[in-house]
This record gives sequence, structure tokens and C-alpha cells, in this order.
Amino acid sequence: MKYLNRVKSQTPESVELEFVLAGVGNRTQALVIDYLIWSSTIFILLVIWAILFAQITWLQSDTARPWLLAIQILILFGVYIGYFIVFETLWRGQTPGKKYVKIRVIRDDGRNVGIQQSILRSLLRPIDDILFIGLLLILFTPQEKRLGDWVAGTISIQEGQTVSDREITILPAATELATKLIETGKIAALTPDEFAIIRKYLYRYPALSSSAKIQVSDRLALQLIDKIELTDRLPTRDSHLIIEAVFIAYQQQFRG
Repeated sequence: MKYLNRVKSQTPESVELEFVLAGVGNRTQALVIDYLIWSSTIFILLVIWAILFAQITWLQSDTARPWLLAIQILILFGVYIGYFIVFETLWRGQTPGKKYVKIRVIRDDGRNVGIQQSILRSLLRPIDDILFIGLLLILFTPQEKRLGDWVAGTISIQEGQTVSDREITILPAATELATKLIETGKIAALTPDEFAIIRKYLYRYPALSSSAKIQVSDRLALQLIDKIELTDRLPTRDSHLIIEAVFIAYQQQFRG
């Protein structure tokens, strides 16, 4: 297995992103931390359960014991599964262990995981852990996916920017302008193919000559202004700035 494996994914916007995979070492370290927290939680619950059992006499009857055992199993399973579901859903693919080692779970297309993906991953975790299927799949598959990842359509990556994100430099003013465009323009009118054109332009912009920068940016900006119906509410005449702002606005709308 290669260290720092990379994987490419295609977003619904036709943008190709490249991520650095988390690796079996980081994932194991995160899992150990999570299991320590999980086992501590279980221990506390068992202590509370033992205290209640000692205080309430009817719980000690032969009739109640099968029910108590069933309840204990359900609680243990619920905490085991629920721990990962709650954290991965609320913390955008991270648990305390993952957050500590700076890795994250995302969907195959680069989006944040939802509750559906977290549930599928968690339900299959016992099979991955007990039978060591997960470890074998992570070690010997290109995308380092365990069984839960294959079913849920997720991957584990290193926390931080994607390789593709670093290729484009955005001016701070464009971020401020993007907020206004979301409020005043019809960003949703843009198609994934049009977004891909914008990204391609921004990627190649630094290599263009001065005259080409003016011609291309003016032409593309006019098309975008018309598309998002911003002709009468144009906040700036800087064509390149408008293109950058539309790029950011579309990303924010998609990720939100």
C-alpha cells in the first residue's frame, strides 16, 4: 500500500477534486481514541445500571432478568452505533478521534456526509471490526475503503484543503461580493457545466496575457451577469472580480 494515497472524485458541478486518503495508521489511531471514549461511556452507564439494580428490588426477580438483559444489550448497541452516527452527522464526518488526528469522512463526490451515510457506516462497523474485514479492505483496496464505506459511498481523507482547491487563488473582495450575489442574483440558474467553465477560466487566468485577461474576463462576466439576471444590480465593473464572486457563491450554495 502506498503512503499518502490520493483519490479523485467528481462533484455534481463537474469539478474534479483530489483528496489525500487518511491511511490505516491515522484511522486506527482515531478508532482507538473513539473506543476509549465509548468504553468509558459504557462503563459509566453500567455503574449507574448496577446502582439502580441494587436499589430497586423488583429488578432482581427471575421474571425481570431476561428483560433486563435485553435492555442492556440494546443500550450497549445503541451507544456503540449512536456514538459514531451522532458525531459524524453533527461534526461533518468527524468523531473526537478523527478530529484529534485530523481526518474526516466525506461522500465519494466530495460532499459532507449526512445521517444516512453515517447510519450505514455504523451498522456495518461491527462486521468490519470483529471479522477484520475493514482492515483488510483498507489495506488492499486503492481507495482504502472498509465495508461500511463501500455501502455508504464514503471515503476517509486527511483534513484540510483539497489539492484542486489550492490551484485557484481568490481575492478577499470576491468573498465579500459573493455574499451579495447570493442575495441579489439567481446563482441557482447556473448549470454544472457553466460552473466548470468558470473554474477552468480561474485556473488558467494567471497564465493569460494582459490583453487576453481583459477580453476573456469581460466576455465571460457579461454572460454570467445575464445568466444570473444581475444586469440592473451590478455591484462592480471589475469583470474578473465578478467571475470570482460567482464561483464562490455557487460553491457556497452547493455546500450549504
